[in-house]
Amino acid sequence: MNLHYGLDDLKEIDIMSFLPIILPVVVIGIILILIALIDLYRNRKTRKNVLMWTLIIIFVNTLGPILYFVIGRKDSETI
Repeated sequence: MNLHYGLDDLKEIDIMSFLPIILPVVVIGIILILIALIDLYRNRKTRKNVLMWTLIIIFVNTLGPILYFVIGRKDSETI
């Protein structure tokens, strides 16, 4: 049983076989980021910490937009 794999073993992996699994996840993540950024831009007058939310949406990948929609959109309700 080989528990340790080297770089030679990684060369044998066919990346194209994983593409149908990885591509939809990447596309959904990009769409989610774009929707969150558009919503943040449209409501920038009523949102607090616009710069902070922009950085979170962009750099925290899939979790950032989800956090924005769950937590960040409540900012406009308090005003």
